[in-house]
Amino acid sequence: MKEQLDELINTVVKNDYCIGCGICASIEGSPLAMKLDENGKYKPLMNIKDCMDEINIDFLSICPFSSHSINESELGKKLFDDYEGISFNEYTGYYLKNYAGYVKEGDFRKKGSSGGVGNWIASKLLQENLVDGIIHVKPANQKDEVLFKYQISCDNDELSKGAKSKYYPVEMSQVLKFVKENEGRYALIGIPCFIKGVRLLAEQDEIIRERIKFCIGLVCGHLKSDMFAKSIGWQLGIEPKYLKGIDFRKKLENRLASDYGVEVIGEKDGKEVILNSPTRHLYTTNWGHGLFKYNACEFCDDVLAETADITVGDAWLPEYTKDSMGTNVIIVRNPVIQQIIENNKNKLWIDEISVEKVYQSQAGGFRHRREGLAYRLYLKDQNNEWRPPKRVKSNNNLPSKRKRIYEERTKLSQESFKAFKAAEQVNNFQVFIDYMDPMIKKYNKLSAPSIVRRVLSKIKREILRRIGR
Repeated sequence: MKEQLDELINTVVKNDYCIGCGICASIEGSPLAMKLDENGKYKPLMNIKDCMDEINIDFLSICPFSSHSINESELGKKLFDDYEGISFNEYTGYYLKNYAGYVKEGDFRKKGSSGGVGNWIASKLLQENLVDGIIHVKPANQKDEVLFKYQISCDNDELSKGAKSKYYPVEMSQVLKFVKENEGRYALIGIPCFIKGVRLLAEQDEIIRERIKFCIGLVCGHLKSDMFAKSIGWQLGIEPKYLKGIDFRKKLENRLASDYGVEVIGEKDGKEVILNSPTRHLYTTNWGHGLFKYNACEFCDDVLAETADITVGDAWLPEYTKDSMGTNVIIVRNPVIQQIIENNKNKLWIDEISVEKVYQSQAGGFRHRREGLAYRLYLKDQNNEWRPPKRVKSNNNLPSKRKRIYEERTKLSQESFKAFKAAEQVNNFQVFIDYMDPMIKKYNKLSAPSIVRRVLSKIKREILRRIGR
């Protein structure tokens, strides 16, 4: 057991491939505990000197970034391959049906980041007595040192408190311990690597396998450290230590769905204030820059939570983004959930879409996680550095400009942590901007579309406008 732990620490953790899910720390008797590090990312730390001999879980095979764990395609085959009507695609994984849609009933859509389908499905699982509780991320208590954490909700009122995306570090060790200690049937809502970790744990842990009945996956760009939330509050006038709450996805009426806002709660000049802004006005919210990104996200090839029973995300397609209320892209893999959708079509607006449309809705993410990942793997291999095994193969066969773009993205992410700590030292956010600005300008210039592409794009938009699409 000690050898397994040593290998886990020396490969995944020390090389910064840990996503901080907390699976390894959730095992009874585990010598690991999850703590936020200096960069605001969860990492497992040893809290006792020796591992207990009676632990019968293989630490290496439950870590989603270990070289000993099976990949998403292999897990998906075990989970979904026997379902009638199931299909497989290299980007979506297994699927029964794919949709774009939103919830028409109640305030699920209003309270959600997008179309509200994720929380609606969770609500239906409770309503139809298929589960007793939903494991999801909600605002933490004021006594907690963090803004959000995993909790369990057993009714719609509590469930609604966890609506919307939280671009914030969380871990699952404590909530999984609760599941182990408390009988019941649960559904888990999470990002791809967290769900993969729970599926891996369920392979070895009968109680987890029996009690976590469903997994609801979230389409994922990448996970942020707590510096992301702090940077937003700081730009709006709330110093990091005084930030008390944040809404990362505040819908703005009569704008594109992608043009949303952010709202923060905190203390300013001795008074509690609520401040907001469109995210496009803020310096750190360009998702393509990848500021404050977990390094593990640079070595993940699962965009659509392929091991989840259903995956929901934003339908970033031109025919849907004009609606500021938001529309979900939906990938269904479990026939029980498919039947829930079929039985409640009058409560939804849904449009069945092709696998190609699903891909297009997340095309940027797939390029970064497949093409970009192949190049990042190549760089690691050239330097003889350990990295997780991936389904994507190491590849150097990219145009030189694309290589530079991926190199600069990695640099932006890595340097953002240094820049934020430098700004904190002198309590001045402008220091962060001055530090990052030359790199961001270089990246923006490099990644800007060519004149020819801009002209063609403009012509295409005009044609679509004229034909009324």
